[in-house]
Amino acid sequence: MSDYMASPDFQFILRILGTNIDGRKKVMFALTAISGIGRRLSNILLKRAEIDMNKRAGELTPEEIEKIVTILKNPRSFKIPDWFLNRQRDIITGKTSQVFSNGLLSKLRDDLEGLKKIRAHRGLRHYWGLTVRGQHTKTSGRGRVQNALAKKK
Repeated sequence: MSDYMASPDFQFILRILGTNIDGRKKVMFALTAISGIGRRLSNILLKRAEIDMNKRAGELTPEEIEKIVTILKNPRSFKIPDWFLNRQRDIITGKTSQVFSNGLLSKLRDDLEGLKKIRAHRGLRHYWGLTVRGQHTKTSGRGRVQNALAKKK
């Protein structure tokens, strides 16, 4: 990373949605540090918020940050299509939304617990610490650490 002559109001570390973001990176790539936001979503967020993509993250004003967070929390009202969002037709609520940060981890954990609770094949494979998506296990994957079967002393 090259040296950057920062203005007095430049922030080297930003805190957005509970995640530290490097202010020296360009905004589009800096937003991908938040779990649940990839390059394509950050691209469309910046277009909807009308923020220059060549701008560094540390140069963002508080109003621009607030606008990004508002669009991210309610993407459908800013005409971001449903197929672009990462949580389509939620199992419990039936709604389509964008899940990010700590919410993403808790939703994943809840989904796995639900699969285990209904004794689905995927849930059982997760519980046993085996591969879930149909990989061959006869000869491969023997050196993998299996936390699910770790015995307590």
